[in-house]
Amino acid sequence: MTEIGFYVHAADKLDVARKLAIKAFNAGQRVMIYTPDADLAAAIDTLLWTRPPLAFVPHCLDSHPLAPQTPILIGTCSDALASMDVMINLHDERPQDFARFARLLEIVAGDPDDIARGRQRYRFYRERGYPLSNIDLRQPA
Repeated sequence: MTEIGFYVHAADKLDVARKLAIKAFNAGQRVMIYTPDADLAAAIDTLLWTRPPLAFVPHCLDSHPLAPQTPILIGTCSDALASMDVMINLHDERPQDFARFARLLEIVAGDPDDIARGRQRYRFYRERGYPLSNIDLRQPA
């Protein structure tokens, strides 16, 4: 059964996604960064190319011809991924095929609307018995 981790109170959702993708890649896992649209996909693509400045993180859009050989994909087509290790959700709603992955990582910002959408997704997973964990990203005062 898919393990689901909620990273809450994220100051910068894209940067958290970038860090989580790199961490999973360094652990030998394949990652799908699930994005709702081309603009967000382009933003996370740029972030992975530029941060950290002197590191290369192999990634591409899920529609790219090299997608089957690439460990980090960006988009909505998880079928292009060679193995279903980690999905990082940047969409406001739950991904349709999240249950195919070993882990789903949900990132929730600190604004009320994003928190409300995150709670809806959390309830959905909890009601279906998925194992859930919570990581609070707020900096200690």
